[in-house]
Amino acid sequence: MTIHVRFFASLRERLDVVDQELAASTAATVAEVWQRILGDTEPPANMLVAVNMEYADLDAPVRDGDEVAFFPPVTGG
Repeated sequence: MTIHVRFFASLRERLDVVDQELAASTAATVAEVWQRILGDTEPPANMLVAVNMEYADLDAPVRDGDEVAFFPPVTGG
C-alpha cells in the first residue's frame, strides 16, 4: 500500500529530494504527503500538483496506488 511521489525540474534540485514511495496509511491529502516527506518546508506559493496526472490542490485526497507529482511554477513567455 503505497503512494508514489515525484518531484520535477528545479523543484527537485532546489529541495534536493528524489522520487519516493510513502505508505498510504500515513497521508490522506496532498498536503500531508508534502509534510511527510519535507517536514516544515513550505511549498512554493505557485507550485503545481498533480494526482494521477490530473491537476489537483494541496487539499486533494490521496489513496493507495496514487501518484502525486510536484512541479515548479511555470514561467516563460
